[in-house]
Amino acid sequence: MTAQLRKFLNQLGDTFWLVPGVMVLGGILLALGLLAVDRQDILPTWLIENNWLYNGGGTGARTLLGAIASSTIGVAGTVFSITIAALSLAAGQMGPRLLRNFTQDRGVQLTLGVYLGTFSYALMVLRSVRTQEEGAFTPHLALSVGIIFAFICVAILVYFVSHMANRINVDTVVELVSDDIRWAMDRLVTDQAQATAPDASFWANATPIVDARRGYLQQLSEEELAGWAAEQGTAIRLLVRRGDYVFPGAPIAVMTVQVPDAEAAVRRATALGLTRGSAGDAEYAVRQLVEVAVRALSPGINDPHTAMSVLDRLGAALCELAGKNLPSGVTLHEEQVALVVPNFTYESLVDVMFNMIRQNAAGSTAVLIRMLDVLTAVVACEADVPRRAVLMRHANLVWTDAQRTILNLSDRDDVGQRFALFMRTMAHGALGAINARPLSQPALQESPATSHNRAAP
Repeated sequence: MTAQLRKFLNQLGDTFWLVPGVMVLGGILLALGLLAVDRQDILPTWLIENNWLYNGGGTGARTLLGAIASSTIGVAGTVFSITIAALSLAAGQMGPRLLRNFTQDRGVQLTLGVYLGTFSYALMVLRSVRTQEEGAFTPHLALSVGIIFAFICVAILVYFVSHMANRINVDTVVELVSDDIRWAMDRLVTDQAQATAPDASFWANATPIVDARRGYLQQLSEEELAGWAAEQGTAIRLLVRRGDYVFPGAPIAVMTVQVPDAEAAVRRATALGLTRGSAGDAEYAVRQLVEVAVRALSPGINDPHTAMSVLDRLGAALCELAGKNLPSGVTLHEEQVALVVPNFTYESLVDVMFNMIRQNAAGSTAVLIRMLDVLTAVVACEADVPRRAVLMRHANLVWTDAQRTILNLSDRDDVGQRFALFMRTMAHGALGAINARPLSQPALQESPATSHNRAAP
């Protein structure tokens, strides 16, 4: 599947109107089908006269269908207004980039689709009703189904009120975004060993490939581009990754052997968009979650509990990543390097998760304590030495910031005790940390980073 086709399918799936539009079309087609059955006059008399089927006349049918159509379109307008109000609230409190999660909400789309589909169905049936003076045609089956749709609309209204009340809950939003992170990670991580990227000398005589387009890289067909490079006897190294902005006239890639039409091949294998965010962009999902925490820590909102909830989800994502390999971005063709795509590393991912939250949580004892608790839980799960070193660096940064920004000595000691627990877990593991000898008080006064800075001239 080409990058452009993937982009189109993703955009089609993300559109707000797709589900309501399909349901409106379905309501029209269902009305035409049931009207055709009623016109065939194949329903037995006992069924038409049954109390469960509409058996009134044309005037009553028009009144009934008119009431259904007017009420459903009115409630559809109310549903739309409530949705806009919820979007405004979410944009102000949690960030405008999270609006995409609301517009993609299938519950809202289904609600609007049910009301608009019922409205379209009622209109199509209403146009076919004839009184005695006009030819006496009353579609009993279609009218009975319309009554059923009216009761469904009542149930959908109750569902929608409950759904929106739960949807604007910040914990629900945090959980939904963390699901996006988990889904993106599951698509990227693997238990298999990854090929090692060639060193810088491999690209010493590489030729740049310039792209005249602009926008965020949303889709990349790695198999297509790697296959083309192998056929041409060259190797390509992209200089941007998913989510990066492509600047017009700037090199987008380099190739070891200059090949004609290389720029066209790169254009075919990539798709740009006006906004960042695509399937598989785990770092973008992480940034969305971090934005919720940063906004919660702003003086205007001052909600540290939301920031701590975000930290819990980020820690869970890192624990699920333990023991799994991140993609190296190297694609081999017959044991030869064909394509190298830059990818995020464990260190860059952890930096994105914690740096902005820590910087905005300066002086917040509760958030800094929670960050150390999360790092302690993650380091207990992670056995990889380089990854543990990354977690250690962030724990040092938290303790350094606490020493610098927390003036209350009692609060500072609380953070110090959590940092000491992290150090014991780092050295002895989760079980060993329970029985290990606590760190001495002088060890809590200065983190390794602080000591290093003091020793520097």
